[in-house]
Amino acid sequence: MLDAPSRTLCLAFCVLLFGCNQEAPAPSPQARASPVGYATHSFTPEGFTLPGGGGCQGDVARFRAVMANDYQTGNVKISVYREINDEIDRADHLCAAGHGTEASALIRTTKSRFGYP
Repeated sequence: MLDAPSRTLCLAFCVLLFGCNQEAPAPSPQARASPVGYATHSFTPEGFTLPGGGGCQGDVARFRAVMANDYQTGNVKISVYREINDEIDRADHLCAAGHGTEASALIRTTKSRFGYP
């Protein structure tokens, strides 16, 4: 049988040894602040093609597709995506109302302002 000091020393050693083998607790999951679909892909999906079409409808459809891809890959901040998407919607309404030249000009201006070619 071990005497009291030996038992204390043995217990201290076991506690020290057990403490060394413990992993740090896993961080708790954070609530997602971004809308569903944001940064769900790490790259543009294979086979991604831009929509065809001419005039303002084609301009709107192509820029909308680029922005959807940038949103899904996380290559654009959500606040910027929303701002651009609002302008695409405005251009789409202009186009539908028969103001194709203005709609295409709005798309070009928005692309230029946000650094899209």
